[in-house]
Amino acid sequence: MMRIGNCSGFYGDRLSAMREQLEGGGLDYLTGDYLAELTMLILGREQLKDASLGYAKTFVRQAEECLGLALEKGVRIVSNAGGLNPAGLAEALRTIAPEARVAYVEGDRVDVSGALTANAYLGGFGIARALAAGADVVVTGRVTDASLVVGPAVAHFGWAAADWDRLAGAVVAGHVLECGTQATGGNFSGFTRLDTSRPLGFPIAELAEDGSSVITKHDGTGGAVTVDTVTAQLMYEIQGVGYLGPDVTTDLTSITLRQEAPDRVAVSGVRGTPPPARLKVAVNELGGFRNSAEFVLTGLDIDEKAAWLKDQVAPALDGVEHVWSPYRVPEPDSPTEEGAACLLRLTAWAATPEPLGKPFTEPLIALALASYPGFHVTAPPARPAPYGVYRAEYVDRSAVAHTVVHVDGTREVIPDPGIYAEPEHRDGQRPSPYPAPPDSLNRRLPLGTFVHARSGDKGGDANLGLWVERDVTSDKYDARVTWLTKLITPRKVRELVPEAADLEVEVYPLPNLGGVNVLIRGLLGAGVAEGRRFDPQAKALGEWVRSRVVHIERDLL
Repeated sequence: MMRIGNCSGFYGDRLSAMREQLEGGGLDYLTGDYLAELTMLILGREQLKDASLGYAKTFVRQAEECLGLALEKGVRIVSNAGGLNPAGLAEALRTIAPEARVAYVEGDRVDVSGALTANAYLGGFGIARALAAGADVVVTGRVTDASLVVGPAVAHFGWAAADWDRLAGAVVAGHVLECGTQATGGNFSGFTRLDTSRPLGFPIAELAEDGSSVITKHDGTGGAVTVDTVTAQLMYEIQGVGYLGPDVTTDLTSITLRQEAPDRVAVSGVRGTPPPARLKVAVNELGGFRNSAEFVLTGLDIDEKAAWLKDQVAPALDGVEHVWSPYRVPEPDSPTEEGAACLLRLTAWAATPEPLGKPFTEPLIALALASYPGFHVTAPPARPAPYGVYRAEYVDRSAVAHTVVHVDGTREVIPDPGIYAEPEHRDGQRPSPYPAPPDSLNRRLPLGTFVHARSGDKGGDANLGLWVERDVTSDKYDARVTWLTKLITPRKVRELVPEAADLEVEVYPLPNLGGVNVLIRGLLGAGVAEGRRFDPQAKALGEWVRSRVVHIERDLL
């Protein structure tokens, strides 16, 4: 058995987490995930200004404080904080701690014309080779998030490239760990039943040689590890039921979860098959420039105020792509001014910054004394900012050279798996919607009455996981799962999310997890950096859907 923890779920996570994990109890490995689609764009902009950058600088700050402690305790560190420049990060770490044996993994960069960044998702075998050769610290560029766990597991247990089930088990453990405290209660719709009096603890996986694992956390830390918190993370940012990775395709329908003890969830039964022949590439391009203004509408005549403002601003927007946000008229007779107000946001995009500079901002501010009563904005006008556009591409494995640079500087190219399988095509479409029961046998209540949700982004697509909470005091769990899987169809999703009315919607049942995974294609436009939507990463999409009212059979309540 190996114990592997996580101390970062994104670039900007809690800086003290590395020390907390090292001091909280025994670990064999400690991982940190710093990369996301948006992070690669941020690092790309930094590297345009300074070619020596391109890695997560906060990881260096953590290492300055904690690397000596990790070496003392014999905990080996694996992180993708290398971003676009793992060699630069490795050199920075050697400067901080010359006694540390630092290796790095590179070769993920792909040439795509016009792209700011283009990086293939590599697997865990390069990390494994670096650890097997004696590295204390391994930093990487763009590997899959789960590879940070797969690599140490391969090195620790000596797995081969064809150990599909074992690798798939490590992928599941890695997926649970990758977003840090999201596995212990962060962004969890059942948070009201958790211990939130202390900072949430970061997760740990106790991984067995057969690929099964137990998800836990250090004693005395906040939050909880339950079947529902683990399910919440398993439902996050997935597509379909076959989780495609560079080392293995993981069957998400095979996962079995069991509450073994307080803050201990056993994960077993995971099956894997060969990975796809091609590698996914995250491509970020500069899409143009964006600017916005946010107006406050207060009191009476809200619709008339908004209409007048839009008419006054229209000449400044001639020929400029733009959108006005929807707003909700406040309730009457509010005891506070803020309660009597709502926000109206104007966002505009252009290929160059000039149309969004003074030609955009000056006409807005010139209305300060000449528009609707109570006119004011939430912040002064800003300069137009560049935005990125994300898209996924796929390349043959021959387009990359998955390479480990060992502690002594020698270079080793990692061979491809050699056995591949094309993923089974699934259209995700369910039959016609489950017919609503007669009014006398059902009630109209929020979907979240006994359904949890977790949502997020996959480029321009939104992922929405819905599952029935594990209420150990209720005997209605199986019936509720059956009801939910029949209720949630593409047509029902379009009803619950009107923005998706004209979009492709896929629904994938995950009965072992008690729910369904929903994919809404194109809901987020060209991705988070473009900022086309109020919630550009769909982080709160699940909570909105939980608040929507549906027919629930009385027998299920």
